[in-house]
Amino acid sequence: MNLFSRPHTSRRTPTVPSRPPAAPASPTSAPVLLDPALAALTGEWVIDPAHSRIGFSVRHAMVTTVRGAFTEYKSRLYFDGRDPSRSQAEIILSTASVDTGVEQRDAHLAGRDFLASATYPRMRFQSTAVRLKAPDVYVMTGDLSIKETTRPVDLELTYIGNVTDPFGYQRVGFDGTTTINRMDWGLAYNSRLAEGGAMVSETVRLQFDIAAIRTVPEGVQGMRGAPSP
Repeated sequence: MNLFSRPHTSRRTPTVPSRPPAAPASPTSAPVLLDPALAALTGEWVIDPAHSRIGFSVRHAMVTTVRGAFTEYKSRLYFDGRDPSRSQAEIILSTASVDTGVEQRDAHLAGRDFLASATYPRMRFQSTAVRLKAPDVYVMTGDLSIKETTRPVDLELTYIGNVTDPFGYQRVGFDGTTTINRMDWGLAYNSRLAEGGAMVSETVRLQFDIAAIRTVPEGVQGMRGAPSP
C-alpha cells in the first residue's frame, strides 16, 4: 500500500501594505530508506502454518464480532530486501477449511450461501506490486480471487523481525491487514434485523499474521521436518 507544496511569495504594491511573508513550505518528504540489513533476507520463503494465522473478522448482528481463519493453505513468497518492488507472494487457501470455532457456522460459511466450497474449493491471493510505505511498512497490491470474481486489494504489511531459531531455521515475521466489502466478491447472503441493519456486516477485515521460513536450496535437507514447538 508524498505530499508536496511550493512556497508562495507575497506581492507588494505601492497602495497596499505588504503582507507578512508566507510561511515556508514544508520540505519535500525524504524518500523512505531501506534498512541495509534487510538485503540478507532476500530469497524464497514459505509460510509456517503452525505459527501463522490467515484470518478474518466481521461484525455480527451489529453488536459483536465473529473471528475465524482458514487452516489449510499453500504459499510461495519471495522477498527482495534490496528492492521491495521485486517481492512477490501467492497464497492459495482451501475454502472448506474455514474455522470460526462453531461447526454449524463453519458449514454455513463453506456452503452455497457464502464460499460454495464444493464448487469453488480454492481462493487465491496473487501479488502484483509492492512498495515501501514507511520504515518496516510495505503495501502489497494483489488480486484476490473468490468464487468467480477477481478484484484488486491493498494489503498493508508490517515487518516484525527475523531470527534463527534453536533448530537453525531462519524465520521472518510480518503482520498484515486489509478491509474488503464481501458483496464485491458475490458473497451476498444476508438477513435483515428488525431494528434495521444486517445480521452479517458487508465489511470484512482480513488479517495475516505471518511467520515464514526460508526455503532451503535444492540438495539441502528441507525444513518440513523441523520441530514446531
